[in-house]
Amino acid sequence: MPPGVLLALSAYVLYSCCDAIVKGLGSGLSVYEIAFFTTLFSLVPAMLTTPKGENWLHFWRVKHPFLLHLRGVSGVIGNLCVIYAFVTIPLNETYSLAFLAPVFIVIMSVQMLAEKVSPQRWLLLAASFVGVLIVVRPGFRELHWGHLTAVGAAICGAVTTTTLRRIAKDETRASLIGVASAYILIINGVLMLATGQVHWLDWQQLGLLLTIGALGGTANLMFIGATRSTPASMVAPLQYSQIFWAVLFGAVFYKEFPDHIAYIGLAMIVVAGIGNVLSGETRIRFFSRLSPGGAGPSLLRESTRPDDPISADAVLEAPIAGATEATSKR
Repeated sequence: MPPGVLLALSAYVLYSCCDAIVKGLGSGLSVYEIAFFTTLFSLVPAMLTTPKGENWLHFWRVKHPFLLHLRGVSGVIGNLCVIYAFVTIPLNETYSLAFLAPVFIVIMSVQMLAEKVSPQRWLLLAASFVGVLIVVRPGFRELHWGHLTAVGAAICGAVTTTTLRRIAKDETRASLIGVASAYILIINGVLMLATGQVHWLDWQQLGLLLTIGALGGTANLMFIGATRSTPASMVAPLQYSQIFWAVLFGAVFYKEFPDHIAYIGLAMIVVAGIGNVLSGETRIRFFSRLSPGGAGPSLLRESTRPDDPISADAVLEAPIAGATEATSKR
């Protein structure tokens, strides 16, 4: 097995660990506090990997202010939505709904970027959607606000991703991370004060939040290493391994056990998702949702790999934690 594949698999394990820890924090901290502190602590590894020539003091100097602010708004809403989903519904259901993001990304890309999508890819996306319906089964079982917010997180992730595709080559990584982080920190800080949901962190909570930052930062470096040494066509499908970890961590730590029908839906999501990534499109991009373990994405501009036509002109955005989405463009 190529070293890059092992690095990517390890990174996705650590991202899933971060999400599982966030779920545990929900019993003692508000959604606003979790979003605020995980973003704050995740800034440390992001700053340590800042490219040369970029200055965090100048993160506000941007070339596409409207799109960056749109991305900041969608990011902070998606961040809150996915954290609420993690702490209120099973992990496997949150991941299933989060993996709807590629469906929304394609729809938005067709509408906003005038991209063409092959019939084969539409069928794969439809299969993913059916898989989600099988897992969640609306109308046949009780649904919670967490399910709705998970869908909201997927939609916001699609907005964030589609916007990023317009500005990635023009903005610095400091700006991309800094603006997104500022939105999350300021808005959640205000909401914490306005709702009175401000608590002194005990040692256990502080330790868990620092663990999220450390695991997320380590996973981010692993992901960077994987995408630099291994073709994108080999790394992209590995994101769906997070479905396995969601089932495992949910069962071990939170006594969440999917039924047999749900396993069929999860399998459909994985197979259709991998097929979507490897559908023969000429360009693959990795994008992370603004996850609870991350202050915002750290953008990498990778050169074309001559030995991997699928990853030609790829723009790789290393997720800090949480499920990622891959989308491709003709």
